[in-house]
Amino acid sequence: MKAPLRTLAELVRAPAALSVPGDVVAGAAAAGTLAPRSAGLAAASVCLYWAGMAANDWADRDLDAVERPERPIPSGRVGAPAALGIAAGLTAAGLVVAGRVGGPRALALAMPLAAAVWAYDLRLKNTAAGPAGMAACRALDVLLGASAGNPVRALPAAAAIGMHTYAVTALSRHEVAGSANGELPAATLLTTAAITGAVAARGGAPAVLLAGQYAAGFGRAQSALFGDPSAARVRSAVGAGITALPALQGALAARAGRTLTGMAVAAAVPIGRLLARRVSPT
Repeated sequence: MKAPLRTLAELVRAPAALSVPGDVVAGAAAAGTLAPRSAGLAAASVCLYWAGMAANDWADRDLDAVERPERPIPSGRVGAPAALGIAAGLTAAGLVVAGRVGGPRALALAMPLAAAVWAYDLRLKNTAAGPAGMAACRALDVLLGASAGNPVRALPAAAAIGMHTYAVTALSRHEVAGSANGELPAATLLTTAAITGAVAARGGAPAVLLAGQYAAGFGRAQSALFGDPSAARVRSAVGAGITALPALQGALAARAGRTLTGMAVAAAVPIGRLLARRVSPT
């Protein structure tokens, strides 16, 4: 079955990929290794992210037939074997690009990243370890960006993005049924505030400004859940968490002394919001 481009974009949640290159940039900036090769590593990261989205829909095809029948596989617009093939092909592409661009050190991080992506989709997603599994994927993505230098220097940035991802993933589990009470949004909002404070406290004015942009973009959507914890509001909060991530990544880059790069990364926020109106990032 040959799927139209829009359907493929929906399968891999294409707009959400705007939140991915910033992981690599934040890691490279923290390690002091931001260079032209970082663009290649970001491309590899996007391939692995899209692979995970396609594999996610393949793994959830029976559940989506009941809860989200409009998704590409249950609606019949993409066959299940085709979706699995797309996921496998994108994974292979991501590993090849990482190895070609960054050599053995990059491949040594890209391989566990790919494994973590598939482990989340096939095993961890619907378990208590699901949010931690997704957070590990994002943290490894940041370390992939630092692979040309000392990845240890990028651990604080990886932790910040990992914590954000944990919060977004925890919220995403309530996209269909909604949130039963205010405990979850309270916890995720507190996490957002803690991340913002940690990034702003160790950065100059640009980092503070971008961290504030992140907090405002994601925080407002989470705060709305206290008055209306419906599924639609939760999906909106999850989408806000995805589209606000480049502001956090930009703040981390600015904190590492790459102010202009950080601002360029954060510029993806309004673009992501605009695209999310056409193709859902969740």
